[in-house]
Amino acid sequence: MKAVIICDGRPPTKQQIEDELRDATIFIAADGGAAIAHQFGLIPDTIIGDMDSYEPLNEEREKTIIDPDQETNDLEKALHYAKSKTVKFIVVFGATGKRLDHSLKNLSVLKQFDSQFAEIIFKDTYSDIQLIHSPFKTEVEPGTSISLFPLSGKVDGITTKGLKYPLQNGVLQNGVHDGSSNEAVEEIVEIEFKKGDLLYFKNHK
Repeated sequence: MKAVIICDGRPPTKQQIEDELRDATIFIAADGGAAIAHQFGLIPDTIIGDMDSYEPLNEEREKTIIDPDQETNDLEKALHYAKSKTVKFIVVFGATGKRLDHSLKNLSVLKQFDSQFAEIIFKDTYSDIQLIHSPFKTEVEPGTSISLFPLSGKVDGITTKGLKYPLQNGVLQNGVHDGSSNEAVEEIVEIEFKKGDLLYFKNHK
């Protein structure tokens, strides 16, 4: 089962959302994400949030859940709701862009919920972003831009295969050494690491 969640960050393209909705079992708008969905002529199954960015008109065809809890942000509320529907795979749009503090918070939420789903991917017009686990193996088109980022400050013992600038038992650490703007040179990219929280960015051309 798969959920598509749209938040109130930088909007994706309509085509991106429609591509993911083809095999989705539920479409959730996190607060202001409902306005973005409506702009595209899309109707979420559920709107959830504290409604500080979206004001329900009482005319919505969607189910609306108002959750005023200020200890959780709207993406957290949407993910809790998706979990209650026994969803295993999550695609999130609008989690990045606009305010940097909101983007960073949502990356923290990604880590918080990572173990509760089989897969969570953030998608925007620039990248597909996910928190990966070792060993990681994926198929990509050679020439694809790939970035690796240590979410929690440091990732130890990284070994990569299929990248233009490989790592062999290397270390990525914020403010010391990062793994941005690498490039796939093979159809299969493999990544192993010993310790840490590693973000994988597959960047769009």
